[in-house]
Amino acid sequence: MLRTTSCLLLATGLTLSACSTPETPSMHDTQDAQPVTWPLPPGAVLEQAGSVTPDPIEDDALPHGSLAPDNATPADRVPTIVDRGYVLVGVNQSQNLLSFRDPVTGQLQGFEVDIAREIARDIFGDPDRVEFRYVDASDFQEALDTGRVDMVLRSMSITAARQQHMAFSAPYLATSKQLLALTQSGVDSVRDLNGRTVCVANMSTALDRARQVATGANIIKVRNWADCLVALQQHQADAILADDAILAGIAAQDPYATLVGNNLSRENYGVVFPLPAEKPAAAGGIRQVNYTLARISRDGTWQKIYNRWLGPYQVSAGPPPPVYDN
Repeated sequence: MLRTTSCLLLATGLTLSACSTPETPSMHDTQDAQPVTWPLPPGAVLEQAGSVTPDPIEDDALPHGSLAPDNATPADRVPTIVDRGYVLVGVNQSQNLLSFRDPVTGQLQGFEVDIAREIARDIFGDPDRVEFRYVDASDFQEALDTGRVDMVLRSMSITAARQQHMAFSAPYLATSKQLLALTQSGVDSVRDLNGRTVCVANMSTALDRARQVATGANIIKVRNWADCLVALQQHQADAILADDAILAGIAAQDPYATLVGNNLSRENYGVVFPLPAEKPAAAGGIRQVNYTLARISRDGTWQKIYNRWLGPYQVSAGPPPPVYDN
């Protein structure tokens, strides 16, 4: 049976109470974001345009590869998980299409949730032997370091900078950065953001990208991407800059929201682990996950999962190819 924890029940989930419907078009009929009169989402911070120097663009700093799957058994690769009887996976629970709570059943579902179930299937022969625990951008690293979770599936882009502090599986989803805006907002590209406001998740790769390509825009930094939809609908932000997979889930919740402009960068999501140099047991976990990713790419399961969740909103070139160091 699927195990859940109280921390998930206390999190905000998909409570996008500020979402408008087609019956309230007045929320969408102005050109620019108005001066903030609604409270910003909890934990949100407004960064003035040009107040922070952006980090260098990492396009040429390629991440190194992951650990290749081997011929060991799950009991050899992840004995602690096998002895426990279930795998602990840190997730978001408000990322529509990727990892979110069904508003009717309350169960977690989405592309990343299904990937986690396939990992459990290969360890135990049962996709339900997984316990999901909510983590956010500020505490997922601590959750890994303390053993509160074995791994994190939370739309984390694999970058060379992040690999200095955490380890990644092979990629499980290829994405590209793009803008999302409301129709008739006047925002069609990053050039239109000068003097306006863009929303991003704090501590995301989108934050640096926004600083790099939208130098004249103010930036609302939020805890979760769901808060960006609230900020957009309350006219606190003129656009959202994020990965297309994230934006697809946001656009699916608002008929007035649409992706605009060109792709701003390309990235890959990976499952996150502690560095094996600091936690040697993580190496077996990485190899176990990479075994699953290779299997679902080979047998068509990955494509079925993609078609179920993301296929109606975007076109995929298929599972991203793995890159292994050994």
